[in-house]
Amino acid sequence: MILKKSDPHSIEKTASTLKEGSIVIIPTDTVYGFSGIVDLKSADTPFETDAKIRAIKGRAETKPLIQLIARPEDIRLYTNDEIPPALLAKWPGALTIIVHIKENAPLAPAAIPATRTVAFRCPGDEWLRKIIEACDAPIFSTSVNRSGQPVLDTTNTITQEFEKDVDLIIDDGDKKGALPSTLVTIENGTVKVLRQGSVLV
Repeated sequence: MILKKSDPHSIEKTASTLKEGSIVIIPTDTVYGFSGIVDLKSADTPFETDAKIRAIKGRAETKPLIQLIARPEDIRLYTNDEIPPALLAKWPGALTIIVHIKENAPLAPAAIPATRTVAFRCPGDEWLRKIIEACDAPIFSTSVNRSGQPVLDTTNTITQEFEKDVDLIIDDGDKKGALPSTLVTIENGTVKVLRQGSVLV
């Protein structure tokens, strides 16, 4: 199914599809992304959407997936890491921060990599934050492409390549030239930029 982002039911439809454990392609404040709901400890039946997304992208896909949160303060649910206030001030926005997951975090074990580190982002797009809030859980996000191939940035190519692999595509027009999020980690209190994107830190 393809739905315009401008459709008045797009938030409700996207959230309900995600809550069913389905994979969707949605626009973000950076590029289009594959998304699926993140399993929490409280989930009765795990959806394992991480594995579903990796299967769509291809066997070579091994990078941990970013998890999107609805509010900047939600990061405290998942980590005890000290995050510099100047860094948190850039949220909501196109900044991804890698943190260590605390022992009592509500994430299901399958949603925590062996490194016990997860890359979180609170996106700058209010539409997207409303979807995450409606899901009552983080959602995975990773670029729309086959593993090792260029990121797709037009709705036509995305639809042609992946329409049969996902349950919903939200159309927000082409995103040619869009930059990915800036990716940072914090080592001994120092911010280290791993990927420079649209946000300067």
